[in-house]
Amino acid sequence: MSGNLKAIVLAAGRGERMRPLTDQTPKPLLPVHGKPLIVWHLEALARDGVREVVINTAWLEEQIPAALGDGSRWGLRLHYSMEGRDHGGALETAGGIAKALPWLGERFWVVSGDIHAPDFRFDADLARGFAASDRLGQLWLVPNPSFHPKGDFGIDADGMGLADGVGPDGQRWTYSNLALLHADLVRHVPAGTKAPLGPLLYDAMRSRRIGVTRYAGRWENVGTPAQLAALNASEPDARPGAGQPS
Repeated sequence: MSGNLKAIVLAAGRGERMRPLTDQTPKPLLPVHGKPLIVWHLEALARDGVREVVINTAWLEEQIPAALGDGSRWGLRLHYSMEGRDHGGALETAGGIAKALPWLGERFWVVSGDIHAPDFRFDADLARGFAASDRLGQLWLVPNPSFHPKGDFGIDADGMGLADGVGPDGQRWTYSNLALLHADLVRHVPAGTKAPLGPLLYDAMRSRRIGVTRYAGRWENVGTPAQLAALNASEPDARPGAGQPS
């Protein structure tokens, strides 16, 4: 598969709930089934035709390029947006994406480096469809995990995100930290300033500029040592193509 967009993997966070494991190791470098969380994403991006990836860093950031190098082992070209070195710490999600825009172009994939979603496909056809639309984002949503029971967004009958209510299914869903975004969503954020992404997504939803898709594949927000241990104790079963969006 070729012709896919660039991507950013978000890897700057401190991972407070994962302490003490993250006292010495950045959370995206913690291993799942023998390889770092972030490497699962890099392998998937390369498999699906992405060729350039930005990784933003802050906490223990020198370890990440030391571990991953230039990306050539996966057929990727990696760029590092070093928020700790340049700004003294993490810029939050919107701030981190805004800083990385010079590498990313107008539309790009976004994935958090500390989730595990081995069934997700960074599908180039979906990316092209998004690029041909006027949407500012396309988000993948998952059923609400126990630690986030109220969810984030509703899903309207036409597949648009709802910031302030539920859709025909009567539910709100949780953002999976997998998305396609347009640069205009964060372009107004001055480079080097801290800014969360959530308020920007809610505003864009109210303007009906954010599409959403239910994601049925395996997904884990790996937040605590107990979650990481349970994930490593589970069956790896990396089924290619399983769990496609529904």
